[in-house]
Amino acid sequence: MALKCCAMLRRFATDRRGSPVIEFGLIVAPLAALIVAILQTSLVFFAQQTLETAAEKSARQILTGAAQKAGTDVTAFKTLACSKLPDFMAKNCAANLVVNVTTVTSFSNANTSPPALTYDANGNPVSSFAPGGPDSINVARLMYIWNVQQGPMGFDLSTMSGQKRL
Repeated sequence: MALKCCAMLRRFATDRRGSPVIEFGLIVAPLAALIVAILQTSLVFFAQQTLETAAEKSARQILTGAAQKAGTDVTAFKTLACSKLPDFMAKNCAANLVVNVTTVTSFSNANTSPPALTYDANGNPVSSFAPGGPDSINVARLMYIWNVQQGPMGFDLSTMSGQKRL
């Protein structure tokens, strides 16, 4: 009986037929996590680039003076910017888009630090729209608060509390 058991163990130890399945089982979880992280990062970069393009197109209205001549207010400017976003961002654009347009006296006085959001009594971010007239220097910031999900293995792209990214 002991010889039969040892022979069976020796045969089991030298059998390599199932090793690819076991090796694949060891790497499938990290591989899936890497693919999900790549997809999440790609979507965030795509959204950032799309928002930058929408900001550029919307700010052209201020640059040309069309917004000032039309008496555009913050709501109308947000609507204009939202119309330039793709459907996956435009759906909740009115609530998630924050507009901050100000006038500065010189380029060196332009605030280029990360924005500090302010909120109203209902917890909604406050937008401001105060473009200057001809020959003025305007700073236009369009910020989008986007819900993100935490990825596998602690991968997190949120920059705000509550799983949100600005």
